[in-house]
Amino acid sequence: MDKFYVITNQLKDTDYRITNEIKEYIEANGKTCILSQKDTDGHIIPGTIPEGMDCAIVLGGDGTLIRAARELEGYGIPLLGVNMGTLGYLAEVELHDCRAALDRLFAEMPDIEDRMMLQGSVNGKQSYSAMNDIVVTRAGELRVVHFNIYVNDTLLNSYRADGVIISTPTGTTGYNLSAGGPIVEPTASMFVITPICSHALNTSSIVLSAEDMIEIEICEGRYGRQERAVVTFDGMDGIALTTGDRVVIRKSEETTKLLKLNKESFMKTMREKMKGN
Repeated sequence: MDKFYVITNQLKDTDYRITNEIKEYIEANGKTCILSQKDTDGHIIPGTIPEGMDCAIVLGGDGTLIRAARELEGYGIPLLGVNMGTLGYLAEVELHDCRAALDRLFAEMPDIEDRMMLQGSVNGKQSYSAMNDIVVTRAGELRVVHFNIYVNDTLLNSYRADGVIISTPTGTTGYNLSAGGPIVEPTASMFVITPICSHALNTSSIVLSAEDMIEIEICEGRYGRQERAVVTFDGMDGIALTTGDRVVIRKSEETTKLLKLNKESFMKTMREKMKGN
């Protein structure tokens, strides 16, 4: 690999000391390195992503990598996460191993994993992508929300709950896991639907084919009350919902490409990461 694009979490490397050290190391080895340009909210500025990059080095935690995956959607650039966070399920490399990882990238082309992404829209309007999950939750008062879930235009179930998580396999170790959902091998292709604090005896998650279309309808509340909810995409882009609104979710045509430097199984990685948690 010869051309590297470095994306930094500015909250974890405030003075860009680590970022600049990595840039200097890449350039000292005769390679090209371009640093991402961010706005005041930490998003990559549209139109500044360079063409022809071989790899994106993402400095931060899993949240930084997920944001980078969404903002680089459509560019086909494989990502390598360098963990400056806590657990780091997605980050392949710990910070102290960064130079050794770069040496391998200079010398060889590692394996690339394709991770499924989601595409969601509200009432048929603008679409948003997600690498981890699309979540519909209550807004405002501490009360359950009534919603229906349809699969391929057929009613699957009605829920009264705090919300519902539609997760990719990658996202099953996130909010889905905290809500009691199953963990799925991350290279699989499927949806996991997990209700959040459902007011019912049966609150099991449901696993569906990635070829299905899922639709969440916000229903009328008790006594004819207007329900209020919010939908988020990877915890971002919150959109307010009310009775009658519909969120349609499909498998995205795009995937996130993650570089794999080690041969450890997902199960071993999960076992190590979950120690003491």
